[in-house]
Amino acid sequence: MNTAAIKFDAFENLKNQDCQQRILKARKVLGDEIVILGHHYQNEEVYRHADLAGDSLKLAKYVENLEAKYIIFLGVHFMAEVANILSRQDQITVLPDLSAGCSMADMANLAKVERSYRELNKVLDFDSEITPITYINSAADLKAFCGEHEGIVCTSTNAPKILDWAFNQKEKVLFFPDQNLGRWTGYKMGIPLDLMPIWDPDLPLGGLTEDEIKKAKVLLWKGHCAVHQMFRLEHIQHFKKNHPDGFVISHPESPFEVCLNSDLVGSTEFILNTIKEADPNTKWLVGTELNLVNRLANEMKAEGKLVQFMSHVVCECSTMARIDPQHLAWTLENIINGIPVNVITVPKNEAKFAKLTLDKMLEVS
Repeated sequence: MNTAAIKFDAFENLKNQDCQQRILKARKVLGDEIVILGHHYQNEEVYRHADLAGDSLKLAKYVENLEAKYIIFLGVHFMAEVANILSRQDQITVLPDLSAGCSMADMANLAKVERSYRELNKVLDFDSEITPITYINSAADLKAFCGEHEGIVCTSTNAPKILDWAFNQKEKVLFFPDQNLGRWTGYKMGIPLDLMPIWDPDLPLGGLTEDEIKKAKVLLWKGHCAVHQMFRLEHIQHFKKNHPDGFVISHPESPFEVCLNSDLVGSTEFILNTIKEADPNTKWLVGTELNLVNRLANEMKAEGKLVQFMSHVVCECSTMARIDPQHLAWTLENIINGIPVNVITVPKNEAKFAKLTLDKMLEVS
């Protein structure tokens, strides 16, 4: 009987081709015992092994109907936490590389959110006047915070519905951790920009006056996605100059000016479906993660479509792209060995309140 996990050292220097063969071999052995979920932003070398692929909302919906004992998540830590929260108690969620995180999610932690709660209570009655909304790109304890304070989770797909739901509950919203998604969603709902001030959790009263807090409709957390923040208006202008008949499509995590000057703005799934369903020979400038854009560009070549990454700087999300064939092979072989590694388990009380918000999100969606 095996008593210890296989150490990663044995896989670290394996060539990708050897790892691919070992992954395929392990999958045959494990059969229906595992299911591999893959976010669209993953590297092609592991993304090819996904049984089910999607954006955050689509993957969350998949989790509720999975039968496999092991859920292998090709994504980042908060996604694996969501899978653990929404899956059955007898299922095991595994993240092949624990260093796969999200820099945006790290911009809001529980200590800062709880301090903001206390600061806002100096001016308002938080629980009767504010609905906290956390973007799904956040840790489980922040989802639990929202569960304890009648809040909810949103994704880039359902943010308009979620914000609309929130305003039917209370007058104001604290939206974290992504200011860009919150601002664009509020703007599309007709909320003036001056009623959506930035809340800086590191400053007293978020860096706002009491009057600004009282007037605000949406308090936007000072956070952003490092990749989407790279996109600029000049990138759009340069593309339009070279391709006046081309289209610009951006993710709402992009800066406001980029969204405002894009032809279309929407979630990862929206971007994929829009370009795939577009007429042949169309030209597209895409403001979202590099791996997805490159994959889409290759797929669309057969239809004569030009799909171009928005930034002139070639930059992928370093944490989102952390999972490699070595880690996936190591993970699968340890499951065969009877000792799964990198198991993601959200503490029970935290999971209970986080599930309230996720269930509410899926219901509202």
